[in-house]
Amino acid sequence: MTPFALAKRANSRKQPIPGRFSNTTESVILMVETINRKVETSHCAIATEMTTGKGLDVVLIHGNSSCRAVFERQLHSGLGEAHRLICFDLPGHGQSEDAREKERTYPLPGLADTALEVLEALDVRNPVLLGWSLGGHVAIEMASRQPNFRGLFITGTPPVGKDISEGFRGSLLKGLAASSSFSLDQAVQFADRVFGSSATPELVQAAARTDGDFRTTLFSQARVAEKSNQREVVGSTKTLTAVVNGAADQIVNLDYIDRVPYANLWRDRCFRIDFAGHAPFLQVSAVFNQYVAEFLRDVERAEHN
Repeated sequence: MTPFALAKRANSRKQPIPGRFSNTTESVILMVETINRKVETSHCAIATEMTTGKGLDVVLIHGNSSCRAVFERQLHSGLGEAHRLICFDLPGHGQSEDAREKERTYPLPGLADTALEVLEALDVRNPVLLGWSLGGHVAIEMASRQPNFRGLFITGTPPVGKDISEGFRGSLLKGLAASSSFSLDQAVQFADRVFGSSATPELVQAAARTDGDFRTTLFSQARVAEKSNQREVVGSTKTLTAVVNGAADQIVNLDYIDRVPYANLWRDRCFRIDFAGHAPFLQVSAVFNQYVAEFLRDVERAEHN
């Protein structure tokens, strides 16, 4: 039985997070109102979605060849009720348009610039950034430009320096992460390797929909060096930084992530969630959401002290 199948039966296993625990690994889907809006940026039109909670603003950024729907179990949960969760489809993904100038938009600096334009258009100021996989790299890139974000929460994201390879295990998804347009079979393979048994037809469709030029541009040798030194960013930022990963992640190098010298690491440790791979927010969403809730409480407490 795979770790992801075991997770559904592991309803009494404790996870290493301080505080109270749910006795299930999957969150209950709640009927939480969301607002959808298309935002015009200098890069392309971006599809956004947000909840109407009155707490902190939290921006959720998805990964390569995915879409904002991956965060359904966060938007439609107690997190979405309590806080204003804001997510969007990256350029060339989901319901967003493909970039008008792909060489400008698809490298990491262009994605960060797009995200900042979206936040400005939505009048979102000083939010908490929550980034998964590529979305975590986008969040770190944003933090390198603006020091006033209220918090940084990354999952499945190795903050790499000049040597990008040390943050990952082998080739990125056996080369799929940098491939041009996917066939249906390749989209299925990609979703299976990223999400395991949590892959859905919608996520397969999202992989197939992604602009193939996005992947080839993002990972081109000429453009990949344009990003900031993300190891140095998290090593110097004053922003409280949470690092929460799936213990069974086969894509990133967890030992590397744990060794990064973070300047302001939440609770002084990197967390690993049992029975979760590269997408813990889907695979063990109830446990993951508890980490996020605890982090947001600590962000709020720090601001009131």
